Amino acid sequence: MSVRTQSSEQPAEAVHRAGFACFVGRPNAGKSTLTNALVGQKVAITSNRPQTTRHTVRGIVHRPDAQLILVDTPGLHKPRTLLGERLNDVVRTTWAEVDVIGFCVPADQKLGPGDRFIAKELAGIRKTPKVAIVTKTDLVDPKVLAEQLIALDQLGKELGIEWAEIVPVSAVGDKQVGLLADLLIPMMPASPPLYPEGDLTDEPEQVMVAELIREAALEGVRDELPHSIAVVVEEMLPREDRPADRPLLDIHANLYIERSSQKGIIIGPKGKRLKEVGMKSRQQIEALLGTPVFLDLHVKIAKDWQRDPKQLRKLGF
Repeated sequence: MSVRTQSSEQPAEAVHRAGFACFVGRPNAGKSTLTNALVGQKVAITSNRPQTTRHTVRGIVHRPDAQLILVDTPGLHKPRTLLGERLNDVVRTTWAEVDVIGFCVPADQKLGPGDRFIAKELAGIRKTPKVAIVTKTDLVDPKVLAEQLIALDQLGKELGIEWAEIVPVSAVGDKQVGLLADLLIPMMPASPPLYPEGDLTDEPEQVMVAELIREAALEGVRDELPHSIAVVVEEMLPREDRPADRPLLDIHANLYIERSSQKGIIIGPKGKRLKEVGMKSRQQIEALLGTPVFLDLHVKIAKDWQRDPKQLRKLGF
């Protein structure tokens, strides 16, 4: 078993490489946080609840000699609803199209049925190189980390997966994040850059804005509301009567929930909760877009949308 814990030597040839990597793992394995740490800016939605990443958010790591495009997929899980099945299809399609797959496992939880379920699926994808990544290493001591690395090695042998690398990282503590990029880049094909220098993500701004609102909406209601919040940004328009040096962007967005009983939870007493969601997401959106924003939020009911194909299409899934 080769575990990487120090910087690998750079290849001598000066070939520019560019390609796609995706992180997979059960929900809440640290995939989005790792994407954000590699890119150095918040591009993927992170939450302590499983199943918050609904869109393929790509983060782009720019290096003088390479460009690493990170595709962040929803967590693969045993589906219970039509939405669950669609999300799993998105994952498998993504795996077939990338240059390398990073299998993320948190250091602080023993390998379980969810990890095994995903690893088995991975074993069926023959051609794509696979890197095993132990995330959240800041949460455990060296002995527990060593046990997790050995368990991953064993799991690979058991299922016939040959890990190209096994890398422990801490995205929060910024440990070995650069090393992970160093190891993934040589697995990319020789190619000119695929995106302009300044781009960090190719997600349309509207989708990213919706994700930020959704993240803020989930913040205080983790236990009361399951994942039945969808956000649709209806329009984003610059306010017409503003001078050029004081622009204002009007954003109108709807938060969709499944039942009227959930409305009170989202809005809160005297609208306090929705106000907080608006303030928090507005700050994030202004930081993302670099312009002052007027945010207009409305809560709407889309009955049982996770199970209804028509509603799923309307809400962008």
